[in-house]
Amino acid sequence: MKFSKLLAVVRVRGRVGVPQDVQDTLRMLKLARVNNMTLVLNTPPIQGMLQKAKDYITWGEPTREVIAELLRHRGRVASGRPIDREALAKMGFDSIEALAEALYEGKVSLDKPPLKGVIKPAFRLRPPKKGWKGSIKRPFKVGGALGYRGKAINDLLLRMI
Repeated sequence: MKFSKLLAVVRVRGRVGVPQDVQDTLRMLKLARVNNMTLVLNTPPIQGMLQKAKDYITWGEPTREVIAELLRHRGRVASGRPIDREALAKMGFDSIEALAEALYEGKVSLDKPPLKGVIKPAFRLRPPKKGWKGSIKRPFKVGGALGYRGKAINDLLLRMI
């Protein structure tokens, strides 16, 4: 089975009653608040972090098109403004599509240069249109909202942009 190089991770549940080790893991994943999303590389340490926080997050493999839409509508530079041509030029990209392609292929990461300090690693999303489609306390496999959801993350992200 071939694994994607990039994962989109969305925080589903809030802060109340979260064990300290899970809080630390969520902080390392840059998921401080509900409906925050980040893009991480699919590595064994990240897989372990996802398993530790699986009761508070959902994740899956985004497509290039969804990554481009996220960058276009919800991506922010360090000052809080939307991503513009000046920021793209500073990172060495000519378009948002080129940046999305580089992120998708795993050539660049949001927490390593040249993107670190230029683009905020966490995307602030809206709650999903038409709701979470199930309980936010149950795994995705049994009709809930938590845990691994594979390609179905794309539908969720499009509803949250």
